Amino acid sequence: MTTTVSDHLLERLREWGVHQVFGYPGDGINGILGAFSRADDRPRFIQARHEEMSAFEAVGYAKFSGRPGVCMATSGPGAVHLLNGLYDAKLDHVPVVAIVGQTNRTAMGGSYQQEIDLLSLFKDVASDYVQMVTVPEQLPNVLDRAMRVAMGRGAPTAIIIPNDVQELDYQPPEHAFKMVPSSLGISWPEAVPDDEAVRRAAEILNSGEKVAMLVGQGARGAADEVVRVADLLGAGVAKALLGKDVLSDELPFVTGSIGLLGTRPSYEMMRDCDTLLTVGSSFPYTQFMPELDQARAVQIDIDPTMIGMRYPYEVNLVGDAAATLRALVPLLDHKEDRGWRRDLEEKVARWWEVMDAEARVDADPINPMRLFSEFSAQAPPDAIVAADSGSAANWYARQIRMRASMRGSLSGTLATMGPAVPYVIGAKFAHPDRPAIAFEGDGAMQMNGMAELLTVARYWEEWDDPRLVVAVLHNDDLNQVTWELRAMGGTPTFVESQALPSMSYADFAASIGLGSATVTDPDDLAGAWETALSADRPFVLDVHCDADVPPIPPHADLEQMTNLAAALAKGDSSRWGVIKQGIKTKAQELLPDRDG
Repeated sequence: MTTTVSDHLLERLREWGVHQVFGYPGDGINGILGAFSRADDRPRFIQARHEEMSAFEAVGYAKFSGRPGVCMATSGPGAVHLLNGLYDAKLDHVPVVAIVGQTNRTAMGGSYQQEIDLLSLFKDVASDYVQMVTVPEQLPNVLDRAMRVAMGRGAPTAIIIPNDVQELDYQPPEHAFKMVPSSLGISWPEAVPDDEAVRRAAEILNSGEKVAMLVGQGARGAADEVVRVADLLGAGVAKALLGKDVLSDELPFVTGSIGLLGTRPSYEMMRDCDTLLTVGSSFPYTQFMPELDQARAVQIDIDPTMIGMRYPYEVNLVGDAAATLRALVPLLDHKEDRGWRRDLEEKVARWWEVMDAEARVDADPINPMRLFSEFSAQAPPDAIVAADSGSAANWYARQIRMRASMRGSLSGTLATMGPAVPYVIGAKFAHPDRPAIAFEGDGAMQMNGMAELLTVARYWEEWDDPRLVVAVLHNDDLNQVTWELRAMGGTPTFVESQALPSMSYADFAASIGLGSATVTDPDDLAGAWETALSADRPFVLDVHCDADVPPIPPHADLEQMTNLAAALAKGDSSRWGVIKQGIKTKAQELLPDRDG
């Protein structure tokens, strides 16, 4: 049988260890779809409800597997739809390869139907590597480079294959002038900085009396080394949001998330430290880091293009996080004075007491923090958690305690709405034997989460562990933007833009064969989580939450509080509920220490 370019494409993907391609069909990829049929659906074609969801599923797969995700779309509108998910991959440094169709070569440049200049379209989002295959001999080199660049740079790449090229007989590159042969596979080195730079870093860290560490997703896989260095230095460790699952929150010196969604212990540690060690993080919000002339600082990052940013670091070490920390350990002094560490641990213990108390503040009907707190108490040790952008990200950051082998992520840098459900779908194809949980605002649920439940319904019976739980924060309000209007703009809520049509997410889930429950009483939450986490099928929790519970950080500045007061004074429709819930919630921080 003759092998076409499309047949060889799928064969090459299999040789790269790709087991599924997340996509949506269209005539611009008909040649490739035919090859899937001839290849007995190897790799699997996982059909989403929309190309954007395909890209998000590839991102979720890559985030939770450590392997590149692959997505596919047709020419024209299908290619356009991929962009948001690919930008999510680009900004969070995730390896994704997009394979996209194009009109026939004979029609290109002729304003043909669904013809878009795809090289121009993808040149920013896939700036590390985007290429069009115009002859069969190009294919292996283009695909191999797209895979290697995606993995090596932690970035999305794109391959464009015109429809007529997909159908051509495959011919390998020859041993000839202007032919580019290629090969499979790659072995990665362990990158370690030079000895002199490590010694200079150690001198800075040894000289500090109040050492703070900030870790991000680049420190994943270096947990033991981070703990060892923190113990030697008597340091506390804050976590950027994409690094929330790097260290267990059961460690008493882990101060939790940093930033606008962060914790008070992280804020105060950065405010008071005299030395900073940043590992695998490009956390962008300088205002939550030490004053620029306050701390001596060292950064470790594998990516030389992202190092030396955000803070005036004295030493910038380019290297693998674990290997670089191991090189530092023999040069670090054990700090005998543990007063700084003890003070941080006391603040962390107090913080978790406050979080538990805030989650149990009465609301009408349910305090959204309690939804997350009750999950955290029951979370399976191997759970994979995704939070959507919006108010769900606030409570994910502060209320969920990572432990054991739990994983978690969200759209950290793009902060786009809608990725939580497709993230956990991608996670289930990466780890079909692990439970996955998505926390989704009702705005994101109406935007695309409900449609993607149909994808869950289609595939869940193939998973070894059927548990996939979608917890919907049902408050009929685009709540995060409502709070941003109040706190940042001093603007009362604009009902026409912020109110959502109410519906039953539980009924929708039940109508497509999924488990579901509607929760309107906070005392039912623990039982609802127990039911959902032991169900024999995916489950939707439709949790009616109080939109007036404020996501105001404990370190909210005077301008934010003044703007909020101004917004309420202008006649915000929920002003009395906001005032009541704000006072009750904030009071938990001011109550006496329960151990005092």
